[in-house]
Amino acid sequence: MPASTPKTTKRELKKERIELRVAASAKELIQRAMSVSGLTAGDLAYEGARRVLDEHQRMVLTGADRDAFLDAVASRPEPTAKLVAALRRHHDIMG
Repeated sequence: MPASTPKTTKRELKKERIELRVAASAKELIQRAMSVSGLTAGDLAYEGARRVLDEHQRMVLTGADRDAFLDAVASRPEPTAKLVAALRRHHDIMG
Protein backbone atom coordinates (compact mmCIF):
# COMPACT_ATOMS: atom_id res chain seq x y z
CA MET A 1 0.00 0.00 0.00
CA PRO A 2 1.34 3.43 -0.87
CA ALA A 3 1.87 5.85 1.96
CA SER A 4 -0.90 8.38 2.13
CA THR A 5 0.02 11.99 1.77
CA PRO A 6 -1.31 14.33 4.41
CA LYS A 7 -3.93 16.82 3.30
CA THR A 8 -2.59 20.33 3.25
CA THR A 9 -4.76 23.39 3.35
CA LYS A 10 -3.67 26.58 1.71
CA ARG A 11 -3.44 29.25 4.37
CA GLU A 12 -3.11 32.95 3.82
CA LEU A 13 0.26 34.26 4.94
CA LYS A 14 0.15 36.57 7.92
CA LYS A 15 2.03 39.64 6.71
CA GLU A 16 -0.16 42.49 7.97
CA ARG A 17 0.26 44.02 11.40
CA ILE A 18 -2.08 45.83 13.80
CA GLU A 19 -0.76 47.54 16.89
CA LEU A 20 -3.11 48.21 19.80
CA ARG A 21 -2.94 50.08 23.05
CA VAL A 22 -5.23 48.54 25.62
CA ALA A 23 -5.93 48.92 29.31
CA ALA A 24 -4.17 46.52 31.65
CA SER A 25 -7.47 44.75 32.35
CA ALA A 26 -8.08 44.23 28.61
CA LYS A 27 -4.56 42.85 28.16
CA GLU A 28 -5.10 40.43 31.04
CA LEU A 29 -8.44 39.32 29.57
CA ILE A 30 -6.88 38.76 26.13
CA GLN A 31 -3.97 36.81 27.64
CA ARG A 32 -6.36 34.62 29.63
CA ALA A 33 -8.42 33.97 26.48
CA MET A 34 -5.23 33.07 24.60
CA SER A 35 -4.26 30.69 27.38
CA VAL A 36 -7.55 28.80 27.52
CA SER A 37 -8.21 28.76 23.77
CA GLY A 38 -4.74 28.18 22.40
CA LEU A 39 -5.34 30.99 19.90
CA THR A 40 -3.03 33.89 19.22
CA ALA A 41 -4.09 37.45 19.92
CA GLY A 42 -4.50 37.97 16.18
CA ASP A 43 -6.68 34.88 15.84
CA LEU A 44 -8.83 36.07 18.75
CA ALA A 45 -9.24 39.48 17.11
CA TYR A 46 -10.16 37.83 13.81
CA GLU A 47 -12.74 35.55 15.43
CA GLY A 48 -14.22 38.46 17.36
CA ALA A 49 -14.47 40.59 14.22
CA ARG A 50 -16.03 37.72 12.27
CA ARG A 51 -18.60 37.20 15.04
CA VAL A 52 -19.50 40.91 15.09
CA LEU A 53 -20.05 40.90 11.32
CA ASP A 54 -22.08 37.68 11.45
CA GLU A 55 -24.36 39.17 14.11
CA HIS A 56 -24.66 42.40 12.14
CA GLN A 57 -25.80 40.52 9.04
CA ARG A 58 -28.35 38.40 10.88
CA MET A 59 -31.50 39.70 12.48
CA VAL A 60 -32.79 37.84 15.49
CA LEU A 61 -36.30 38.60 16.67
CA THR A 62 -37.53 37.56 20.08
CA GLY A 63 -40.72 37.90 22.05
CA ALA A 64 -43.21 40.51 20.91
CA ASP A 65 -41.11 41.51 17.87
CA ARG A 66 -41.06 37.93 16.61
CA ASP A 67 -44.80 37.53 17.17
CA ALA A 68 -45.59 40.80 15.35
CA PHE A 69 -43.43 39.76 12.39
CA LEU A 70 -45.00 36.31 12.13
CA ASP A 71 -48.51 37.77 12.41
CA ALA A 72 -47.73 40.24 9.61
CA VAL A 73 -46.42 37.45 7.38
CA ALA A 74 -49.34 35.13 8.14
CA SER A 75 -52.06 37.72 7.62
CA ARG A 76 -50.79 39.83 4.81
CA PRO A 77 -53.22 42.56 3.74
CA GLU A 78 -54.70 42.88 0.28
CA PRO A 79 -52.82 45.31 -1.96
CA THR A 80 -54.18 48.84 -1.91
CA ALA A 81 -55.51 50.57 -5.02
CA LYS A 82 -52.37 52.75 -5.12
CA LEU A 83 -50.11 49.71 -5.05
CA VAL A 84 -52.09 47.98 -7.82
CA ALA A 85 -51.92 51.16 -9.94
CA ALA A 86 -48.18 51.49 -9.35
CA LEU A 87 -47.60 47.88 -10.37
CA ARG A 88 -49.65 48.40 -13.54
CA ARG A 89 -47.63 51.51 -14.42
CA HIS A 90 -44.42 49.60 -13.78
CA HIS A 91 -45.59 46.73 -15.98
CA ASP A 92 -46.62 49.16 -18.75
CA ILE A 93 -43.23 50.89 -18.66
CA MET A 94 -40.98 47.87 -18.14
CA GLY A 95 -43.01 45.30 -20.06
